[in-house]
Amino acid sequence: MKITGIRVQLCHFPLDAPFTPSWIPGLPMSMNSCVLYRLQSDQGHEGIAAGVAFADEARGPVNLLRAFLIGKDPEAEFDDVFKILRSSTRVLGIRSWHVELALWDLIGKARGEPVYRVLGGERDRVRAYCSTGELRSPEENAERAVARRDEGFAAIKLRVRFPTIEEDVAVVRAVREAVGPDMRIMVDANQGWRVHGFGPYPEWDLERATAFAIAIEELDVTWLEEPLDQHAYTEYAELRKRTSVPLAAGEMLSDYTGFEELIRHESVDILQPDATLSGGIRLGRDVARMAEGAGLGFAPHTWTNGVGLAANLHVMAASPNCEWAEFPFDPPGWVPEGRDAMLTDPFRIDDEGFVRLPEGPGLGIELDEDRIAAHSEEL
Repeated sequence: MKITGIRVQLCHFPLDAPFTPSWIPGLPMSMNSCVLYRLQSDQGHEGIAAGVAFADEARGPVNLLRAFLIGKDPEAEFDDVFKILRSSTRVLGIRSWHVELALWDLIGKARGEPVYRVLGGERDRVRAYCSTGELRSPEENAERAVARRDEGFAAIKLRVRFPTIEEDVAVVRAVREAVGPDMRIMVDANQGWRVHGFGPYPEWDLERATAFAIAIEELDVTWLEEPLDQHAYTEYAELRKRTSVPLAAGEMLSDYTGFEELIRHESVDILQPDATLSGGIRLGRDVARMAEGAGLGFAPHTWTNGVGLAANLHVMAASPNCEWAEFPFDPPGWVPEGRDAMLTDPFRIDDEGFVRLPEGPGLGIELDEDRIAAHSEEL
């Protein structure tokens, strides 16, 4: 099997309502923007991948990747392609890990198997937690958490990053009081990588993270995500000693080294790679094994788009130590129809609160060609 061509489309799908992500305060989103890669093979298959986009920055690596990838065998020369994508990140500063997803899609299609089975996985669904994305008042968070529970979610992730610790704690307390003891609560401080210049963004240090973690210990929080910079390995280790709340991190670490450091320093309890952002499906699978060997949890980050969610689900299904699937959902701005706008069938949870794996070969997803054509340009 050889890669014979690469088609790239820059897509800007309109959202039903503006969405203001907590990780980029002051910059509301009206579009779900992504760069869609299609790798064609000489066997007639097409491998799909999609990375996040904001404007037209996706134009940069397109011709470079065409030059290096056309003619490669996605399976037999996988290691070579992985090294190319690593060099793109390390040497040129161009994160192109999302392209790796298309290799697995081609491999699965050539074998006639879904990717999770190619990886050795057996289960066909993973329990979902509702991952919210906006900063909201304690009262609104509480009301929404009850609604998500009633819709079938067994867990919810809250965003905190208000000016004061008291405001952050009030959000978690209000939700715990509203949903009672049975619903699981995760909390994300969005301090791992920081985007400044659009709105206020308090930067947490070890002391603030400690104070917050101790304050929520009595609220039975499943994990506290990214309360410090992603490379603050020693500070994480110290924070872990100071609190009983489990710590999670890793969504933007771009190679094995960062996860090795998290393990070596005993920094966190849960590792969170994202196949789209931090090394592809293979790195995700390998980090799951590293976590299992170190006695740590594994819970991939998935907040990109429907293609990225599909890829991470395949990693989860092949990872026995993955308990929860992050399911980005924060209406009215971020809902399955907008998140997965490029797909014919948006992902949803089933009646028992699980998200099911696609059973088709490769990633098992089908593109909505009409919608893509209406909201894209060829690169």
